[in-house]
Amino acid sequence: MIRSILVVCIGNICRSPMAEAMLASALPDCIVQSAGVGALVGEQADPFARELMRERGFDIEGHRARQLLRSHCMHADLMLVMDMEQKRYVERLNPLSRGRVFRLGEFGDADIQDPFRRGREAFETALDSIEKGVSAWSERIAISGQRITEPDAVHKR
Repeated sequence: MIRSILVVCIGNICRSPMAEAMLASALPDCIVQSAGVGALVGEQADPFARELMRERGFDIEGHRARQLLRSHCMHADLMLVMDMEQKRYVERLNPLSRGRVFRLGEFGDADIQDPFRRGREAFETALDSIEKGVSAWSERIAISGQRITEPDAVHKR
């Protein structure tokens, strides 16, 4: 059973805070947190991220960026990253994470591009991809109610 989800991006101020809020809303029985592989520790979410999320009814004003630590990986049942490079980083940081780290866009076989410093349109594009990923993962988690233990298991569900 998936009870805790960790969402990972680079700075923890754009993609992962948006995904964290959406997943927490879609999966109220799960603990959802986020972190960054190169976090801008203590910073608020990007102004475009806050604005777009507010427009969709989510409040991420209180978000503060935090650095991804090995202990975060050890306690999460599922880790969702934005691209393959981040997946490799998480698996190197904690090799026991293998089989629990997937891309948020896994089911569409897509990376979610970083919108940082690229303007509102890039944030809108990223958020559209995040919404698709959150929807696909939420549906699978709710239906399966089981822990995903190997990469091939994702495609069989």
